[in-house]
Order: sequence, then structure tokens, then C-alpha cells
Amino acid sequence: MPAPERIPSRRMTGSRTTGEQTPGTTPGTIELLASGELTVRGQVREASNAVLYCSVAHAGVEAACVYKPVAGERPLWDFPDGTLAQREVAAYELSEATGWGLVPPTVLRDGPYGEGMVQLWVEADPAVELLALVEDEEAGAGWKAVGHAQVAEDRTALLVHADTPQLRRLAVLDTVINNGDRKGGHLLPASGGRLYGIDHGVSFHVDDKLRTLLWGWAGEELTEEAAAVLAALDERLAPGTPLAQRLDALLTPAEVDALRGRVAGLRRTGRHPVPSGQWPALPWPPV
Repeated sequence: MPAPERIPSRRMTGSRTTGEQTPGTTPGTIELLASGELTVRGQVREASNAVLYCSVAHAGVEAACVYKPVAGERPLWDFPDGTLAQREVAAYELSEATGWGLVPPTVLRDGPYGEGMVQLWVEADPAVELLALVEDEEAGAGWKAVGHAQVAEDRTALLVHADTPQLRRLAVLDTVINNGDRKGGHLLPASGGRLYGIDHGVSFHVDDKLRTLLWGWAGEELTEEAAAVLAALDERLAPGTPLAQRLDALLTPAEVDALRGRVAGLRRTGRHPVPSGQWPALPWPPV
């Protein structure tokens, strides 16, 4: 695959020619992504797999998007080869099923380098701070403590994340999809107070793989909102439902069953999970 022009990190910049609408608010967004003409404009070089910055145009509408071809996926020891794109789409389906809209519109389609995931580009607001390292022993108002991090040979600092409803919803979604790589760079605060999570290729494993920076609510009771969303999601995941049928086309039967089990488990405990101790709790690198 040729190396297109380098594009800056998705966490810091981006553009859309459809104006300032947030993902999902423009009618026909999914049709645009699925049926539009896809043109590669550059490459996000920081990514471990091929991530191509593209424009997509259809019926007089154009937008910026990300295209991750299956051919550019690096093999992983714990996930089947060539399945990361499908997992990204499955994460979008689950996000939409919750009603929280935490994942940008995402489709599976053919492109210049074969089948891959195509996702609407989100321009992040660099002024919004979601993660920080502080010298104090307490997180402080508006923040939740994750744990101490080594910042120098003889110095540690407390890693904290923002205590917001949007971030807490994302922590619940990550538990449901069993996200194995929730890094700081995968959090995109957008205009209007919206929050999006990206890069969900290493999700939906049948084993507990939850690895995240959002441990601040570990062990705390779920919100009433989250409990209601999980109850509705439990029904929508029943075999034969439209959501289940869409997931059946993206994941293995064992993975869909494990997904149902995680939703049931969260409803049973009524609490955010705590690190299992059998798998690294924090992603590396953390950003």
C-alpha cells in the first residue's frame, strides 16, 4: 500500500466540508459513508494499523472520514485476523442502541484498498481537558482518580480523568463491548459538549480484556440512567432481534453470547467493574 501524505493526529485536528454539524445530525450520513465516492487524502501515521484520511462525496454532499482497510490490519495474537473493521462497526451499533451516540457513524464497505471500516471524521476541541496528571493525593472537584503514574525516575503523579456524565456513559459502553484499548487519544471532545470514542478494533473478545483509563468509577453504583439503558439493551440483544442480526454479521456467535453476558452481569451487580487483576488494567502507551 503506498504511503499517502501525512495527516496530523486525529485527536488534535480534522475538518468536515458539511459545516459544524456533529456526527449523526446530518440526514443521510450513513448513506453518504456507505455509498459515496471515497478519495484518499492522506494517512494518520501515528496509528498501529493503516488509517487513511479521506473525503467521501455523494449526491452533492461531501464530508471528511477515516478509512481503515482490512488489508492494513496487523495480526494480533488474541484476535482473529481481518476482524478489526467489523468490531469497529459493531461498537457503533452498540453505541446507537444505547441512545448515547458515543461513536461516530461507522460503516463496513469496499474502498480503494478493499473492504474496510469507514467512519465520519470528528474534529476534536483541544481546549477540553479530559485527562491530567496532578501532584496532589486527591483528584479534586470535577475529577476522578485512576492511579499513580511514574512521570520521572524518582517521581510519580496522580492520573485523573474528568468526572462528566458523557465520560461515565463511555465507561459503561466500554464495559459492554469489552474494550481492550481505551487510551486518552481515543477520546474526542467535540463542539456542543459532545464526546466521542474511536478506535474500537480490539473489542468484543469473549475473555475479559477491559483495559482503560476510565477506572475512576470502579466499584461505584451505576447511575439510574445507565441501569435503564442496560435493561433496554438486554431486550434489544435477544436472539433474532434486528440488533442481534446485525451483530451476527459482524461478530462470532460466541462473541455475541459473551456480549449478552456482560450486559446481564452489569445489571446483576449494578456497579461499574473493578480491574480483574488477570489482565493489564491500563493501556500502554496511555495516549
